Amino acid sequence: MEFGKNFKNCRKEVGLSQKEVAKQLGLNQSSVSDWENDISRPDYETLFKLCQIYNVSLYQLLGINEYTFQEE
Repeated sequence: MEFGKNFKNCRKEVGLSQKEVAKQLGLNQSSVSDWENDISRPDYETLFKLCQIYNVSLYQLLGINEYTFQEE
């Protein structure tokens, strides 16, 4: 699964830079970059914060169809 691609698309849809997202989360910009490049993954708490920042559901953030639990 390419979670990073979904993270990046959600971020771009709300018009934020990696640096802006990192600042809101109290993290380094490199962390956001690593998530978007599938190098690492955010922890559960951060996933929920990203959903709030991007105004999306967890399913949307992860690119999963919530009704079939399959990758979109």
